[in-house]
Amino acid sequence: MNKNKLGNSGIEVSQLTLGCMSLGTDFKEAKNIIDFALDQGINHLDTADLYDFGINEEIVGKAINGKRKEIVLTSKVGNHFNKQTGDWFWDPSKEHIVQGVKESLQRLNTDYIDFYMLHGGTIDDPIDETIEAFELLKQEGIIRAYGISSIRPNVIREYVGRSSIDGVMMQYNLFDRRPEEKILDFLYEHSISVLARGPLAKGMLSNHANQQIEKKGKDGYLGYSREALLQISEQLNEWNPTTNRNELSLKYVLKHPAVASAVFGASSVNQLKETIDGDFHSELPDEIYSALQHLSRPITYQTHR
Repeated sequence: MNKNKLGNSGIEVSQLTLGCMSLGTDFKEAKNIIDFALDQGINHLDTADLYDFGINEEIVGKAINGKRKEIVLTSKVGNHFNKQTGDWFWDPSKEHIVQGVKESLQRLNTDYIDFYMLHGGTIDDPIDETIEAFELLKQEGIIRAYGISSIRPNVIREYVGRSSIDGVMMQYNLFDRRPEEKILDFLYEHSISVLARGPLAKGMLSNHANQQIEKKGKDGYLGYSREALLQISEQLNEWNPTTNRNELSLKYVLKHPAVASAVFGASSVNQLKETIDGDFHSELPDEIYSALQHLSRPITYQTHR
């Protein structure tokens, strides 16, 4: 599988990333999913301390035991949680980040994290303090690089201007084209990579699009009504009834040079197999990319501009 550089970090991530949030809590099944992903050339695993209140990190850490050097491991911090009560609150303080990484390292059974992200962020955060924490961890070798998981252009611009982030994780798919407005080009110009999460739009852009639209999009999705979602799905089908929707949707977000990897989830090996079944060695042709853009509409950010 092709690999792309993550910003200026020297880290190379596979163009497809296994998002671990959907792995569940059955260790055997989760390990099978991770092992299959690694066997297919995926080297990048994405987790977070908040997923299942730390259990996800524990499962990932146990599953990659003995394979750590083969893997680019990403986790996130910023949500101060209580595993016993299930409560959490936003905490981007230096104290919490420095403590949070220690706990994540223990759960992941590793002594370093390749890419560490702030799991959110607002313009009112103590941004300089947050950056100071990540820079400290980087200097100490606890993390190799850092970034932010955010869809807020105003917050992203602050980090680009004030820090040495190497990547930004944001939602991006054919239905959610907000990053195309300005932010993808902006990050590319600053040599900062994008990790595109949600490329299949909750399955509504997958091989099971209509079924998922009826489940996940019955009340609409980002300004699209259920009827509009179904209409686009039908147009895609008419355009090419043999199209592998998963491949098409993943390659759509990978088309922009800022995007280093498309981050998708899987709750079974069969789902994983179906998602990555396709030719990912070549990029989407320009004419197909343009045709897809004409099927949807370029929605824009209305808040956090």
